[in-house]
Amino acid sequence: MAWMITLFLLAGVLWLAIGGDTGGTILTGLAMLSVGALALHGTLLRPRLAAGPDGILARTVGGARRYSWSEARLRVRTTRRLGRDSLTLEVESGDHLLVFGRIDLGEDPRDVLEVLTALKGQALS
Repeated sequence: MAWMITLFLLAGVLWLAIGGDTGGTILTGLAMLSVGALALHGTLLRPRLAAGPDGILARTVGGARRYSWSEARLRVRTTRRLGRDSLTLEVESGDHLLVFGRIDLGEDPRDVLEVLTALKGQALS
């Protein structure tokens, strides 16, 4: 979706540049660069969380990091913001705390916790 918006903004930049609207071209160009950067970020960091028999692989801006099942503590936390409840999956290992929301996971954090707990149980048994 973000890539489509970036393309529409690019078309807007070209249209405004041809029309001679310098201010509109600059503003639309800045919007295009911002949305494009967010689209690139979302593309490069997918999947944010992957699990296997050895543990969890989490991808962040700082790079990928692997957490073994024995060191990873998993929980779902509910927080209330602006009158709405939001669920997040927390992966804690030593000094590291990773927080994943529904957008990061692509699924409900409770469902992801259920799958991860089953994988962890299989791996540790």
